[in-house]
Amino acid sequence: MKFQSQPRSTERSTERSTDRNRNRSTNRDTGRNEKRGEKSPHFNLRTGQERGRQDKDQQAPKGRLDRSRGERNSVKSSSNNPDKAPFERKPLPMRKPKPVAVTENKPTVAGEKLQKILANAGQGSRREIEAIIAAGRVSVDGKMATLGDRVTVHSGLKIRIDGHLINLTAVQKEVCRVLMYYKPEGELCTRSDPEGRATVFDRLPRLVGSRWIAVGRLDINTSGLLLFTTDGELANRLMHPSQEVEREYSVRVFGEVNDAMIARLRKGVQLEDGLANFKSVKAMGGTGLNQWFDVTLMEGRNREVRRLWESQGIQVSRLIRIRYGNIKLMKSLPRGGWEEMDLANVNYLRELVGLAPETETKLDVTQPKRRSNTGKIRKAVKRYTEISKRYKKA
Repeated sequence: MKFQSQPRSTERSTERSTDRNRNRSTNRDTGRNEKRGEKSPHFNLRTGQERGRQDKDQQAPKGRLDRSRGERNSVKSSSNNPDKAPFERKPLPMRKPKPVAVTENKPTVAGEKLQKILANAGQGSRREIEAIIAAGRVSVDGKMATLGDRVTVHSGLKIRIDGHLINLTAVQKEVCRVLMYYKPEGELCTRSDPEGRATVFDRLPRLVGSRWIAVGRLDINTSGLLLFTTDGELANRLMHPSQEVEREYSVRVFGEVNDAMIARLRKGVQLEDGLANFKSVKAMGGTGLNQWFDVTLMEGRNREVRRLWESQGIQVSRLIRIRYGNIKLMKSLPRGGWEEMDLANVNYLRELVGLAPETETKLDVTQPKRRSNTGKIRKAVKRYTEISKRYKKA
């Protein structure tokens, strides 16, 4: 059986078409790969890095694959001048962020507390007025007041207690006044006593629209300097321990006092209400077991001077306050007598506790200051004492 062979031209054309199709598929795959490489940034970046490693000693690439302008500039400069170091662009300095101003939303408080205004108007102490406000007995412009209310005093303000209108004229034109009083023994530092005993307020001059406020207290068996003022804020600051206003006392003690006792009193003694001590202790003489000392305190606790001496087994037989701050007890002032302080001493006390100076005074500044008439004061004290005794007997 004979097979017929195909002609050579046909075989060649078949091979050519097969090679042509093969080349087309190869070119198509190559184009796809090139397109994929162009589209993929990782491919270009990796290729650029590989080229940089291979052509390290050869001419630098044109920077076609570099993505930053700084790298292109460095490539160009290195290609032009191979000896010159490539230009490196310095990074821009970091800008510091602007500090954010923290604004605190503090509420603006207008006016003064209601109990303070009523206390300055002579309606009682702040604690008493707070109890009256809590009981619903106080109204401001027809509305029931509550604790914590603040009021700005003006001519049209109407404050009532139990329906009675309060006169606020004196509060608007209040002048800070201070009295120096020589408290005798046997008087109480209270406004009224259920047993009818004498109080330190009985001898003071009468006021209209305001009242006298005692700066601290002295117990019934203690005499000496006691200050009174019409300004409640001044009184509170002078009494507060944080102000550290000095109080000096003259003490007569009964017992043998040695140096060890004085050292302990200066260093500090533990009392029922905390540690206490004298800032200074000065011996002022005496006879036998009765000795006088001048002691200084920075606060005014209840019976603190007596308790400090009693902690050392020493009994206090007499106690007189002779100084408060720099205000000394006048020697010409008799017991039970008082005298109003001038503007200079009032402003000294206000400056001592950080208050603004006073500009007005009730004293007559046109006349020169005269020495107090001690005899006249003593007669007035004696007359008052006799009248008080008759009133108590009746």
